[in-house]
Amino acid sequence: MRIDAERISRDIEAIAAFSEVPATVGYSRPTFTPAWAAARDYVIAEAKKAGCRVWIDAAANVHARPASIGDDAKVWLSGSHIDSVPTGGKYDGVMGIVAPLEVLRVHPNAPLELIIFAEEEGSTFNLGMLGSRAWAGTLSAEELSKLKNKAGMDPLTAGKPYGLEPDKLAADRFAPSKYLGLIEIHAEQGLAMWKNNIPVAVVTAINGRKQYSITLTGQPNHAGSTKMADRNDALTCASEIIIDLEDLGHALDAESDHTVITVGQLNVNPNSINVIPSRVVFTIDFRARTGAVLDKGDTRIKNIINEAAGRRGITAQLVMTESLPEVPMNADLIERIRRAAKTIGVDPLPVAASGALHDSAILAPLLPTVMLFVASEDGISHNPAEFSRIEDIATATEILAAAVTEAR
Repeated sequence: MRIDAERISRDIEAIAAFSEVPATVGYSRPTFTPAWAAARDYVIAEAKKAGCRVWIDAAANVHARPASIGDDAKVWLSGSHIDSVPTGGKYDGVMGIVAPLEVLRVHPNAPLELIIFAEEEGSTFNLGMLGSRAWAGTLSAEELSKLKNKAGMDPLTAGKPYGLEPDKLAADRFAPSKYLGLIEIHAEQGLAMWKNNIPVAVVTAINGRKQYSITLTGQPNHAGSTKMADRNDALTCASEIIIDLEDLGHALDAESDHTVITVGQLNVNPNSINVIPSRVVFTIDFRARTGAVLDKGDTRIKNIINEAAGRRGITAQLVMTESLPEVPMNADLIERIRRAAKTIGVDPLPVAASGALHDSAILAPLLPTVMLFVASEDGISHNPAEFSRIEDIATATEILAAAVTEAR
């Protein structure tokens, strides 16, 4: 049996069918929901058909490895996630699941363990990579308990029916000595590869990220009777800050390619047509390829917020909710992937850097890790229009198969 693009396509379509919303508006699988669980169950069933033993760790990550390979055997780890952003696309995360699944079908005795990480996106509980962080021991049960989904439920409660066991996290912690390395396949989610006609590339580094929550507090007042000069409008202050942040992003990107700043959430109170906004809470997502740029940007972001708030008589509170450094991929694994690509006729294999964060960034400091990117049409992702060619996904799958079956 050979790697089969049509079989991979059927897997992707089957998983896409498990969604909280109709396909006309996108694909939505929040973690620890029926749609997410159904997609997970599909992969589990297919892995069992391929002769795999399947189990769920205490962080609710799914594992599948050939039944012929014992627990003590060191194997390659490969996987990604099946949760999605609201009304997302078919390919984000999913291709990284169906690729190792297909390898296990074709090579039923391969030293390979498929993993489905729980809650990578961060859109369900407002923090990404929960499954990999909890498994790696960098996110405690106490920290998990403080997170909430839209229903006000924490991951410990929401995840209990799906295998999350906070009391067993320490005992079931990720053991790097059990693995040879991690290889994750993922859509690029950017334009560079598609624009340059690069179907598949090996990732050399993942950008670092800082995230913030900002609260601006002004004075609510009557929209009709309060003169413009007498206002302390939290929303106009936020608007000024957001424009200045966009300008900062452009300036930093000119200094260091693919430095980006995004304001993705904005909540206004009292949110009434005839009341001057008194309180605005918004988020900032800031990513860059080097620690130096992240530190420089952090200082500039704080200055922009404080200066605008001071001019407008607004109280500003800034909380850094996440700070992750840039993560280089393992040089030896990059070479292994290049050798594997050469065996299937992809030579030279181009290189790429990841602007997005992935579960690989969590495990890379603990285990040799590398990623393979597949081109995204027009760079579109987190969008129903997201598309990657099945033949490109099949090529990445063939590279994965060659890499994990290579003797050395």
